Parts: sequence; C-alpha cells; structure tokens
Amino acid sequence: MKLITVKNEQELSELTGELLIGWMLSKQTRFNLSITAGTTPEGVYRYLAPKIEKSRAFRHVHYYNFDEIPSTDPAFIGITMRDLNKLYFNPAKIDASQIHHLTSENYAEHDERLKQDGGLDAILLGIGQDSHYCGNLPGATQFEDQTVKVQATGALRTRISGHFDSPDLVPDHWVTMGPRSIMAARKLVLIALGSQKAEAIWHLVKGPVDSKYPASILKLHPDLTVIADEQAMKEVQ
Repeated sequence: MKLITVKNEQELSELTGELLIGWMLSKQTRFNLSITAGTTPEGVYRYLAPKIEKSRAFRHVHYYNFDEIPSTDPAFIGITMRDLNKLYFNPAKIDASQIHHLTSENYAEHDERLKQDGGLDAILLGIGQDSHYCGNLPGATQFEDQTVKVQATGALRTRISGHFDSPDLVPDHWVTMGPRSIMAARKLVLIALGSQKAEAIWHLVKGPVDSKYPASILKLHPDLTVIADEQAMKEVQ
C-alpha cells in the first residue's frame, strides 16, 4: 500500500489526475478504467476533462461504472451514470462506444464481460465515513462476492433514499461490483478528503480486515495507492 498525504483538495485532484493520465498512457492497447461518482472526485474530473477532451491519445481508454442505483422511471439512466455523465463523460466528450454501463439487467454477466475485455487495469475509488466503497456498505455484501444485486430493505433502503425526491421513487435494490471483483483489478487508487474520513482511513490502513469496515479488505490488494489530505490521514500519521 502506498500512502500519499496532500495539503488540500486541489493538490489531491491534480496528483490523482496525473496518476490516472500516466496509467492510461502506459498502454497503447485498450485500457479499462472504472471510476467513482460522489463529491470527492469532482476536482479530479475538472482537472482531467479538458486534457482528455483535447487529446486523441486517450481513445483507447474504456470506462466502467462499478455500481448503479437504478431508477423506477424507465426514462432515467440511473444515479451513478447520471452523475458520471455530468462530472466527467460529458465535459471530457467521451464517446459512447468507450462507456460500458453496469445495470440491473446485465450485472450477472458483468464479471465475464470484464474478463473478455481484458480485465480492469485500474479503479478510482472513494471511501465513505462508514468504510463503504462502491456499493459495498456494511451488511450489504460479503468479502467473497463478485458483482451482485443488493436488496435495499430497512436501513439499506434508507441509505439510498437521499438520492430521490420522493420515497415512491426509491428502488428495491442496487447493483455493485463486490470485493472479489474489485480486488481483481490490476491497480487501485482510493481518494479521501476531510476529518470525517479519518476513522475509515484508519480501519483501511491500520485495522484488521473486518466485514464491519468493508474497505479494510482493500489493504490486501498488491497495488493500492491511497491519496488523502492531512485531515483524512490524521489517525495514521
């Protein structure tokens, strides 16, 4: 595990962006990348988008979302893809042929599709205050899971309800790449900002592997880079 402490969001965004650019350009053949939505990577995408848009050197990069909260409205694409379109795909003018959408309809074939495509070269991850990553929340998935459908009941349903304007719109499930699928990627980079992430970072870096803290499993990956600001890293300095 590589730990990189930065001073602020701008430094995190630029460093992570340059790291991803370097990885993308390390191959001339197809490069498969899975990226995260959420607030932490917003600066990363602002940094990346104009560089990717202006260069033909990244046409070999293919993108995969690693989770999706579907909509009960058939005209709505899904929470994750909606956010990725807004944050990155549209500003960077990524061609539709380079984007591969994980959905409720194709999740059972997702791991085989990735295998046929050559596997994921890298994943950009965030981490939640509760140590969740992707759709792997405490109590939602098991460490041995590949890509799965998670039933959104009780507290899990409440967790995703904030994405919707009405309780009637909240779906009864979401889909996510499970721990086994994430660990199969060649490289992982995880980013975090703020003191509210400090406990989750401690469990990732210092704590034992424990299903109560889903991201703790990531410490076993052979090529994990953690980039976080001083506040997020304060418990592991």
